[in-house]
Amino acid sequence: MWPFGKSTADRVKDAINENPVLAPLGLNVSESRGTVTVTGEVPRQPVVGLISVVVEGINGVKTVDTSGVTVLQQAAAPVQPAPDAPAATVTTPDLSAADEKLDAEVKEMEDNSRVAKAVLKALRGNVELADDPIDVLQSGKSVILRGVVDNEHEQRLAEKLAREVQGVASVDASGLRVAAGAKELVKEKDTSTGDTVYTVKSGDTLGAIAQKYYGNAAEYKKIAHYNNISNPDLIQVGQKIRIPG
Repeated sequence: MWPFGKSTADRVKDAINENPVLAPLGLNVSESRGTVTVTGEVPRQPVVGLISVVVEGINGVKTVDTSGVTVLQQAAAPVQPAPDAPAATVTTPDLSAADEKLDAEVKEMEDNSRVAKAVLKALRGNVELADDPIDVLQSGKSVILRGVVDNEHEQRLAEKLAREVQGVASVDASGLRVAAGAKELVKEKDTSTGDTVYTVKSGDTLGAIAQKYYGNAAEYKKIAHYNNISNPDLIQVGQKIRIPG
């Protein structure tokens, strides 16, 4: 359940899988210390740029590495005339109608995703929302806020700031939940994996920790398995526990 227990890489994958151009491509995503690396194959060069702007809308992403993305269909090179041929015979192969349509779709999505990125910047620049775990995705001319804030005031503030960004037609904040203490619960991260980390305090149980993050104490089994804890009743004060998605 985002934002608790869902790594940056997993949230990037969600954003890619919700994009109609990127979802069918089966791209691979990994993340380390804020750098997201995407690998795979795309049909056209403009799709590489789309990957970057979609990924940059995810909270926690510092840089995007697309050097491992291969373009299957490179732009055709101009046909060169023979040395003694007149210049008028030089021709450039036309893009197919399908290519032109894809490029137009990608351009529109890039423009929309840049708006989503601007919304994320506005949220990060607000002192009350700066540390809230909020992702910003786009759907057409609408932006989607997803994550959690500490109270209803912050929820309304996030939606208001998003609406004020130029280019935003509408805001879907239905995925923005209110959970008291959310900032603290996601404050600590495993920098190598992006996992949320919880430090065990006096009186904690795995069931109580599961209740905090998932709203369901029975999810303690998932936490125990993820952390290789053989006896869920034996956890120590100060122990670092990673929260799985």
